[in-house]
Amino acid sequence: MTGARIRLRPYRPDDLAAFFALHSDPEAMRYWSHPPWTRIEQAHSKFDSSLNGNAPDSQLCWAIAAPGDGRMIGGVALFRISAEQGVAEFGYMLERGSWGRGFAREAGVLALDHAFGDLGLRRIEADIDPRNLASCRLAERLGFVREGLLRERWQVAGEISDTAFYGLLASDWAQRGADTPTPEETLL
Repeated sequence: MTGARIRLRPYRPDDLAAFFALHSDPEAMRYWSHPPWTRIEQAHSKFDSSLNGNAPDSQLCWAIAAPGDGRMIGGVALFRISAEQGVAEFGYMLERGSWGRGFAREAGVLALDHAFGDLGLRRIEADIDPRNLASCRLAERLGFVREGLLRERWQVAGEISDTAFYGLLASDWAQRGADTPTPEETLL
């Protein structure tokens, strides 16, 4: 899937080093439900799942490819896909050097267009640490509605954190307003 500046593509074997670097960055992993990785071996099983595990009935994972050289700068995924219920979870992550440039927003638009259009899902959910204000803002700009707070949901490295639970309906996506851009409009 191609946007105005980025491309969502399947993971490739040569993405492993970037995948590990992303998941071992303490700042990028600050609000995740597991601590940063410290050994490349930790990346192998998750990477193999992302590389080989794309199945419309369970998960779809894409590398976010940089403009120009196509190197992996992040990832976006639909996971826990239930075709029967028409529901999936949504997640995204970018390397620190790509933050604040609209790449996650553009990737989100592409993935959500695919989820609601090609897959015909009716609801997408996102689980976000409420302290991650940038991620909460991104979800809201994509049209997600904060539906609740799960108190003390996660414990990572001895730290307990809440989860803000977000939902986005296909009907809302179809009627999205000017604040939810097409991939081309993310350049503005």
